Amino acid sequence: MERRGFIQGMAALAAYGALSGRSAKAQSLDKKAIDDMQKNWKALLADGTPPVTTTPPLKLGKDEWRKRLSDIEYNVLRDEGTERAGTSPLNAEKRAGVFVCRGCDLPLFTSAMKYESGTGWPSFFTTIPGAFNKKTDYKLVLPRTEYHCVKCSGHHGHVFEDGPQPTRERWCNNGVALKFIPKNKA
Repeated sequence: MERRGFIQGMAALAAYGALSGRSAKAQSLDKKAIDDMQKNWKALLADGTPPVTTTPPLKLGKDEWRKRLSDIEYNVLRDEGTERAGTSPLNAEKRAGVFVCRGCDLPLFTSAMKYESGTGWPSFFTTIPGAFNKKTDYKLVLPRTEYHCVKCSGHHGHVFEDGPQPTRERWCNNGVALKFIPKNKA
């Protein structure tokens, strides 16, 4: 990781701690509301969307991925890179809809799962069940939980235990790894 990127990341984390930018929406939800949200996410999609758990894996070669993705998208999704904090227009996205994987269009999060974390990356306090696989990442020496799309294995970000109640999770996602589908277009 470049020194400048590391310093920017550390500054974003410090700002997050100082701001405690958790939304009232996320703080006011209880466990039952989270469970209902995870079960009813398909209401935001068009009829006929397959359940996450029945989606077959997408396996493409490097050249096919390079044709499908921009350089920064490829770096994040295929090489486990990170976009600069504060650069994604999805940070400000507030419409109802679904966030899908940029690599394969698998539904990952709904707009109701998103909150303002103050980190500079789109953040979510839960996911659509079955959307991700997790692994431990030691790139910054200390262990972090990294997550990847279950369909295309694309890297999306890291999950931390400093999010809002009741999950206490912050799914910190690279914006370039996502596409947003507004409810009226789903």
